[in-house]
Amino acid sequence: MEYSKQTTQPLKVFNTIHLFSSSSSSSSSSSSSSSSSSSSSRWSSSSAASIQGPCAACKVLRRRCSESCILAPYFTPTKVLQFITAHRIFGASNIIRWLKEIPEMKRADAVSSMVYEANARIVDPVYGCAGVISELQRQLQQLQAELAMTQAELLFLGCQRQRLKDSANS
Repeated sequence: MEYSKQTTQPLKVFNTIHLFSSSSSSSSSSSSSSSSSSSSSRWSSSSAASIQGPCAACKVLRRRCSESCILAPYFTPTKVLQFITAHRIFGASNIIRWLKEIPEMKRADAVSSMVYEANARIVDPVYGCAGVISELQRQLQQLQAELAMTQAELLFLGCQRQRLKDSANS
């Protein structure tokens, strides 16, 4: 089955994926609340880089975000749109289940892949990432054919030039 040209139009949304994957450095000024003595580093206001408040997943799901929240390191409060996209396609329970099955050092890549796949599924519900891969492979084959034609033309012109030199010398 070949990927149709009609579905190549929505690929423009992948420019927004870059926005999803880039870490937002717009951190709000930290509030000076020193009342909680059992707060983790995730909730502390001592460092400007620390995460403030519940993670995006808990915020969207309207639940209390605990220190052991498996989604917190990957869906920070600034990545609400990423979680909404992944949640819409895969569901929060599936995301949590998949993350529990994966070694901790590979979870960030898995979350990135899930968000990318979710974006691809929203753009192209039938093919998803496979459609993007198919289109890129088609473009690669087209460019390789064009490169081969250009190299053949250069070889032909080089031979023609050499013949002209040889005929001018004799």
